[in-house]
Amino acid sequence: MLKDITLGQYFPGDTIVHRLDPRSKLILVVLYIAALFQAKGWISYVTVTGVTALCMILSHIRPKNIFKGLKPMIFIIVLTALLNLFYTGGREIIPGWHMTWEGLEKSVQMILRILLLITGTFLLTYTTSPIALTDGLEMLLGPLKKIKVPVHEMTIMMSMALRFIPTLIEETDKIMSAQKARGADFETGQLTERAKALLPILVPLFVSAFRRADELAVAMESRCYHGGEGRTRMKVLRFAARDWIALALGVLFLAAMIVMKRFGL
Repeated sequence: MLKDITLGQYFPGDTIVHRLDPRSKLILVVLYIAALFQAKGWISYVTVTGVTALCMILSHIRPKNIFKGLKPMIFIIVLTALLNLFYTGGREIIPGWHMTWEGLEKSVQMILRILLLITGTFLLTYTTSPIALTDGLEMLLGPLKKIKVPVHEMTIMMSMALRFIPTLIEETDKIMSAQKARGADFETGQLTERAKALLPILVPLFVSAFRRADELAVAMESRCYHGGEGRTRMKVLRFAARDWIALALGVLFLAAMIVMKRFGL
């Protein structure tokens, strides 16, 4: 299950989506999320699904990579579906049962919304390197520096967190495999027993995480890192024609979803 978590991973490529400026991709994700929450009827959900599928095709991201990343979210998706199915009023599907047709429709729509939301955000990290993502976010939040907001420090922390998620997941998997080889059992027994069995994993994992953090701090200090003041970038971000076209299409997509919501589509 741990190997299925793909959050923070970057899949290098030379597609049109990979070549987009990270600032435009961040804005497009915001527009995508806003458009997704405007979806009300089946036509709008089909439209968002089609746009998401088109982005996956353009970025050459395989569906199995998306589905692999969705596996850890199965419990939340199923729980959300059941809550909407049994706690939404309306016409009962089976007399005497608390399942309604309106609840069934709402649960399917909520599942689609969660799946599309996760897929859209995954496409951002899959097609953008952590460094480019950090630079783009720092430039977008640049105006906040005027009110003394530590934008550079915030973005560099986010970049480090995204970068070390796959590393910590791999480290956890190695520790679990080593403990299983020594006879540890993490899947049977009562909840309290299974929680206690996690201690041999958490302790070495925390030790490893702090060791990596200390090594990273030493490496940054040895390279004379003193924050974002006066720093320059190896690659200067510039908007190209494809970025303006993509942003225009994103705004049109959001406008279309608002119109669909107004007419109940």
